[in-house]
Amino acid sequence: MILVTGANGNLGSATLATLRARGVDAMGGSRTPGEGMRRLDFDDRLSLDLAGVSTLVLISAGYAEDDRVVGRHAAILDAAVRNGVRHLVYTSLTTAGDHLGFALAHRATERLVRAGGLPWTILRNGLYAELFGGLLMWSGDGDGVESAFGEGALAAVAREDLADAAAIVAANPAGHRGRVYDLVGTPITAGQVAGRLGVPHRTIGLGEYRHRLLHRTPGLLPFQPPMLASIATGIRHGFLDGTAPDLTGLLGRPARDPLATAAAAASATRPEAGVQQR
Repeated sequence: MILVTGANGNLGSATLATLRARGVDAMGGSRTPGEGMRRLDFDDRLSLDLAGVSTLVLISAGYAEDDRVVGRHAAILDAAVRNGVRHLVYTSLTTAGDHLGFALAHRATERLVRAGGLPWTILRNGLYAELFGGLLMWSGDGDGVESAFGEGALAAVAREDLADAAAIVAANPAGHRGRVYDLVGTPITAGQVAGRLGVPHRTIGLGEYRHRLLHRTPGLLPFQPPMLASIATGIRHGFLDGTAPDLTGLLGRPARDPLATAAAAASATRPEAGVQQR
């Protein structure tokens, strides 16, 4: 049986749905499991039970500070060894993202994966097209978008393509043993997304962007503004636009259009007329 962690999250749920649609025996795991899921609380090591799991798809539990993320991953990896899991698939971060504010937890986890003794596959996922579109900020009147991305491009990937790739690997893990895949897409710019939406794009400075994150974006946790700022400067200065053939090679088809996906995500955040945007 395949078990997908983070099954209540976007990537985990999509991966699980893809596996089941293909008729593969798969189950989801979550801290707050739904029907047909297994409870997995990475913060409660002694409770982690992977009995009966042949392949574990570890969706990165990245919503915390680095030490806590790596500790959570170490706990589930220890459980995988203890319970006899035969293959591990880890969703990591694209190789080009080494300088990003959240890269350390991924690379530290990759070290644990390699040292753990289990057969493994590492999927170095590119940044989501949905994230790129969602980070564009609408003007107060909704007539244009702003960003700190400048003219830089991101080799963005539709989340559903990454879920399909994870499902393909998990369904036939022996064919991907010891492989590291760099799953990036076609480079797109904020200006292109704005063009698809039929509105202008205005570039703001990184200082202004950080100020908005710190003072005008409610709900962010303390570690999140530096992470988001690192994405902006990485795109702006051309560090995240490289392409690779791994994604289409795994999928066996063209990737979904990241520009359309990003534009849809941006459109979904468009404010109503007269509503002030951050």
